[in-house]
Amino acid sequence: MDAAKKTELAEAVKAAATGGKITCPEAREIAERLGLPYTVVGKACNELEIKVMGCSLGCF
Repeated sequence: MDAAKKTELAEAVKAAATGGKITCPEAREIAERLGLPYTVVGKACNELEIKVMGCSLGCF
């Protein structure tokens, strides 16, 4: 992933996160909007220390 896409992903995750948390549907929406696999968004959340909440599919 290029640097611009990585920055865009980090900014999207930070914007969606509230109190260091993001919901699973929000994370999936970010992945779909940016055309990225769910696992890439999950890794970005881990790197940014943002917890994915309410994931019933085990994607994150």
